[in-house]
Amino acid sequence: MSFNNLGLSAPLLKAVKEQGYSEPTPIQKQAIPVILDRKDILAGAQTGTGKTAGFTLPMLELLSRSKHTKAKAHHVRALILTPTRELAAQVAESVEVYGKHLPFKSCVIFGGVKINPQIVKLRKGMDIVIATPGRLLDHMNQKTIDLSKVDFLILDEADRMLDMGFINDIRKILEVLPKQKQTLLFSATYSDEIKKLSDRLLNSPTLIEVARRNTASETVKQAIYPVDKVRKRELLTHLIKEGKWKQVLVFSRTKHGANRLAGQLETDGISAVAIHGNKSQNARTKALADFKKGEVRVLVATDIAARGIDIDQLPHVVNYELPNVSEDYVHRIGRTGRAGNEGEAISLVCVDENEYLANIEKLIKKDIPKVWLKGFKPDPSIKAEPINQGGGGRGRGGNSRNRPRNKPSQGGSTSRGNSNRRR
Repeated sequence: MSFNNLGLSAPLLKAVKEQGYSEPTPIQKQAIPVILDRKDILAGAQTGTGKTAGFTLPMLELLSRSKHTKAKAHHVRALILTPTRELAAQVAESVEVYGKHLPFKSCVIFGGVKINPQIVKLRKGMDIVIATPGRLLDHMNQKTIDLSKVDFLILDEADRMLDMGFINDIRKILEVLPKQKQTLLFSATYSDEIKKLSDRLLNSPTLIEVARRNTASETVKQAIYPVDKVRKRELLTHLIKEGKWKQVLVFSRTKHGANRLAGQLETDGISAVAIHGNKSQNARTKALADFKKGEVRVLVATDIAARGIDIDQLPHVVNYELPNVSEDYVHRIGRTGRAGNEGEAISLVCVDENEYLANIEKLIKKDIPKVWLKGFKPDPSIKAEPINQGGGGRGRGGNSRNRPRNKPSQGGSTSRGNSNRRR
């Protein structure tokens, strides 16, 4: 099947061709015709499957078919919500690239930058708005955006939005949206919370799934390197240098840990930079750009900051520390093995993290191969200690997702302070 068979018009097919694509990915083959039939969808798709184009292309097609397209006045007709600034910027770029031969105006709004330039853009009239929930609420409160005529609502990486505590923001946004609209919900993993959200949002949705639930990409080679905690940095440096890795994304559990590791790698003669929520948006954008260009060899990231990293041929991902939420492992390793390319995901696991590892293997329904590297085998006399979750949280209360899933915090849904608003 080619894109020509999916029901897209000439301007969109021209844009797709200019990007060098000829054959749609599985998620695009399944989602585009269903969306063009104006049906709601609940799509389970891992990162790197082409899901952004899977909703961007049919959204643009339906907007172009609408009688409102010829009107001179632009108003928000499509709203795309994403959990992070980086992902919002990525989706905005996709909208711009695929919509380049169409008359639509679009903009992206997120926190971490001044709000006034965004207000100026919105006043000019926008057909498509890509936003993070916190900053969108700021505009709603200031009455600088009108969502009363939205035809399409798209939630990208909805599971991550719930994990980050955006459920209350999403509810407030839903209150001002028209009841008659088409809604598309994309999630890499499923949970009871996602099911509840989809039940509320979607009208007789079509379920689309291109991979088994909560499984890791088949194109990613996974391995566990058991090692003592105090020797992780030494092992990471060894792997990078011995393997002659030119580009590697490394995950740290905390912001402070990301900064410290990046500095240590620099000391070891390996160019590295950290990216996390405490960095300014300009610093995050520059770090990601330098990494993509190959000017920086190692990008050390926290889970939140990494959500918008979209590099088709990223060869290596390293879990310097395992995530305490098992689904995050799937998200992390999904940064490699994208667009049909093979990738390698390595986890450096100390005795303290064995329980996390067991939960991850239970989730993905497979044992991850262990590599016992000579000279780095862990000391069997070292006993497991509780992992300190402090220092890496979001907002004033730390990371809400560090609480065990079966022990919800008092008061129900995670609340977020002002320091957490402008993602």
